[in-house]
Parts: sequence; C-alpha cells; structure tokens
Amino acid sequence: MKELALKYGCNPNQKPSRIFMENGELPIEVLNGRPGYINFLDAFNSWQLVKELKAATGLPSAASFKHVSPAGAAVGIPLSDTLKKIYFVDDLELSPIASAYAAARGADRMSSYGDFIALSDTCDVQTAKLINREVSDGVIAPDYTPEALEILKNKRKGTYCVIKMDPNYEPAELETKMVYGISFEQGHNNILLDKSVLTEFPTKSKTLSEAAQRDLIIALITLKYTQSNSVCYVKDGQAIGIGAGQQSRIHCTRLAGNKADIWWLRQNPKVMSLPFKPGLQRAVRDNTIDVYISEEYDDVLRDGTWETLFTEKPAPLTREEKKAWLEKLDGVALGSDAFFPFGDNIERAHKSGVKYIAQPGGSVRDDNVIETCDKYGITMAFTGIRLFHH
Repeated sequence: MKELALKYGCNPNQKPSRIFMENGELPIEVLNGRPGYINFLDAFNSWQLVKELKAATGLPSAASFKHVSPAGAAVGIPLSDTLKKIYFVDDLELSPIASAYAAARGADRMSSYGDFIALSDTCDVQTAKLINREVSDGVIAPDYTPEALEILKNKRKGTYCVIKMDPNYEPAELETKMVYGISFEQGHNNILLDKSVLTEFPTKSKTLSEAAQRDLIIALITLKYTQSNSVCYVKDGQAIGIGAGQQSRIHCTRLAGNKADIWWLRQNPKVMSLPFKPGLQRAVRDNTIDVYISEEYDDVLRDGTWETLFTEKPAPLTREEKKAWLEKLDGVALGSDAFFPFGDNIERAHKSGVKYIAQPGGSVRDDNVIETCDKYGITMAFTGIRLFHH
C-alpha cells in the first residue's frame, strides 16, 4: 500500500488528507480503527523514540504521546510496590513491556489522558489489559499476540486504533515537509545517542553510575522527539517530568520540574492513602490527586466538594510536609535539548533532586552553569549535540 486516505488533517476543515510514500510501500498495517492525521504524527514519532530506547538500553520500551510530544517514556524494568500502587496497576500481572507502558503512562497521568501509545516489543495480553482500561486513542507496535489483538479490537466499541509497524523500516536520508506552500528539506536526524556521548565532564564531579548513564540516555532520546524547547527529568528508567514547546528554557525547566515534583509527591503516604469513594472514575481520581497536592485543596475542603470524592474528609498535605517530602527526592537525571544559558536552570533542577545532567554546552555563560553544578555536587556532561525537534 503506497497511500492511505484520512478523514481530515489536523482539523476537520483541512481536507483532503492522506499519508503516502513517494517510493515503496507504507511500512504500516492498520489492524483496527481509523487513525487520523494527528494519530499518525504521534505514532511515527513515538515509534522512533521507543525503537531507539530499545536499541540503546536493550530493554523493552514504551512511550505515551500527546500532540506530537511524549507525555511519558520508560524502559521495562520491574516497578516497586509503591510505583505499582500510584500507577494503579498493583492488581495486574506485568510483563516487561507492560511495566514499560505502566511507567510511561503513570508518571504524568494527567497529560497521558487520551494518549497514543508506542511499544518497542510485541504487545502481549498483559499490556493489552492495561491499555484496555485507560482512555487512549491508539497504539503502534511491531506485532500483537492474538489474545492481545482481540482485547484491543473490542476497545472503544471496536474503534480503537491499532497499527502494526514494520520494525525493519528505515526512512530515506532526506526528509521533506511543506509550510505555507514552501518545501523544506533536511537530512533525517539519525544521530545515535548512547553512552559514548557522555564522555566530557566540565564539572568537579565526574561520577556516573550505570543507572545514571541509562537515565541520561533515556532523557536525551526522549528529547529527540519532544517539541522544542524541551527538558526531561528521568529517574529509575522512566521520564518523570517532560517540559515541551516552551519559548524560555527556564520556563521549560520549571514546567518539567513541577511535573517531577508531583510524581514524587504522589508517593507521599498521605496521598497514597486518600480514601476515595468506590467506583470513582479514573480520570476524576487523577484530577483529584493533582488538586490535593496543589494549593487549591483548601478550596475543595471549604466548599464541601470532598464529600463527592472521599468516604471521609482527608487532612490536607501541608506546605511544610510537601517541602520535607520533596527534600527526599534524589538521584534524578536531567537532559536538555540545547544549552542552559544561565545557572538558574541548575538551581531549579536541584530543587527536584537532580544529580546528573546531560546538555550540549556552548553557552557564553557555561562557566556560571558549571559553577552552579559544582555548588550542588552535580555531575554534568557536555554532549555537543543539540536535539531540537519541530
């Protein structure tokens, strides 16, 4: 198949719409549903991400995509009991690829609502069961077991989008897109990101454990497919905070850092023991957790909304309790798709437990950035590689 007609483009008024190959066949097979223009943008970008994560780490990998940027990305390592609980998968048996998606989806459940999923490995029945109970638009994977495919075909009243990707497909060296009737052409971004890019350390601390190296590579590969400006925080094999599409790098660092903080605060015993009413919709529960963690929770207590959510009135998580809990977050890796222009980015990263950084370097204020890293004992690698994605 060289061409696939789509219902419409980014918006309903943008017709006609299609995906097609100038040479050769499309490397996909639609097994169920009718993926749209944005679905395919998410599918192809997320597929590249998980394919590269698998190649770099040797581990099954998954991504949760929304509007052409990842909401989450992770490799398939066993989840702790705490993470299983806050990701609401403690009732499921998890294969390595299911664990990868549980982590990719769970780190930022608010942003992952209605996501498009990418899996580096065959979708098995454990992963399909997990996908089946989440609000999602579709999935792309190299294959599906018969049992998994049957589960996914019945999702969303039979309309769930299931795409099978040829794992051996390689894109052309040149890629073209058109903007306002004008064609742009550039070489495909085929740069390989692995441990070999983590060799130049301008900071006093030059120590990187195997886990830290893995997490920095996960951050960099995730950034390669995140709309710029972008910053990514990673811990224990998963992205815990992704900031995408910000015009200012410090705003990007803050946005991603705030997401990492929420991820950590969700592991606070008070949050984990919230007395939710039985049968509460998953999305409502997720929204409530975010509100409970935020400063807005006092308003919920005052207006009586808590009675519709909880079996009993929970005590708030105080500002002092949050501060004390956040101080325990440590060992976080951070990547940036371009250089940090000021040390304020490092100051903000430090507040979210960052101990390892990978960034291109090359700012006229590199000395200030290095000095700030040294202030906190942070190991920073200069990669010399910019990872803008537009």
